[in-house]
Amino acid sequence: MVGGNASSATDFLLAGLFPGSRHSLLLNAAVVLIYVLAFLGNALLIVLILGDARLHTPMYVLLSQLSLIDLTLTSTIVPKMATNFFTGERGISWVGCGTQSFFFLLLGTSECLILTLMAYDRYVAVCNPLRYPAIMSPRFCLHMVSGCWVGGSVSSLVHTVYPLHFPICGSREIQHFFCEVPVLIKLSCEDTSVYQSVVVVSSVVLLVVPFGLITASYTLIFLAVLRMSSVKGRQKVLATCSSHLTVVSLFFGPNIFIYMSFTSSHSPEQDQALSVFSNVFTPMLNPLIYSLRNKEVLAALRKLAGRCGAS
Repeated sequence: MVGGNASSATDFLLAGLFPGSRHSLLLNAAVVLIYVLAFLGNALLIVLILGDARLHTPMYVLLSQLSLIDLTLTSTIVPKMATNFFTGERGISWVGCGTQSFFFLLLGTSECLILTLMAYDRYVAVCNPLRYPAIMSPRFCLHMVSGCWVGGSVSSLVHTVYPLHFPICGSREIQHFFCEVPVLIKLSCEDTSVYQSVVVVSSVVLLVVPFGLITASYTLIFLAVLRMSSVKGRQKVLATCSSHLTVVSLFFGPNIFIYMSFTSSHSPEQDQALSVFSNVFTPMLNPLIYSLRNKEVLAALRKLAGRCGAS
């Protein structure tokens, strides 16, 4: 690790969050505050789900995995960003950059797959309620969750190792506040157009296809809701589904823009703003989105608060 503007032949320099802004201190402090809120919110949601037997269902198991991903994702990028800013250290080693990039891609890919499985879970619950216990069995849920983590690991390993082997002839300064594939590729002096095409194809597989499956699932769900005779049943389904669709929109929108239009079509400032929104701000919102309109989660929260008050 190196400080200031010095760098060894294998180190990188992180430009930081909005380095040219006059309000960089305020912006960095705000991101750190949002990170703390996101960490506490997701940790609390995990505790609620683990501690209440009524929440030991497939939907909440998947939700706990989403919270674990969000908690870990923000912790992968924000502490390093904050440490660099407040100490003046901008360096990150080759190994550190690769590690950060690997976990960022792993968690991002896993979140994409988890959101898709959550949509499938709601589809089965609404459209095939009688078969739901058989289809969404604990064994099947375990296999689904394991598949998300394994699939994310394989994809992130490929897209971490390969870009780091591109030669860098000029500046090793990364115009971002963490190591990410699109910004790493911009440092290379070699023609990376073929690999950029591979990234676009991967983005179609990992972003567009899941988004299409989620859209199809909710189209079938809304058609089923229209056929429901119970107003209360409609409201319950729509409340649950609207929460998930909000999270899906917040996740897929920025990421499709970043990875599908991936080279010089947007500025470093746009990349940073979208990254903060998608990878820091959205993880803070997710626990609120899933809990404020969810009676089961609110009941578990009141139960936990009662226990804490009694003790």
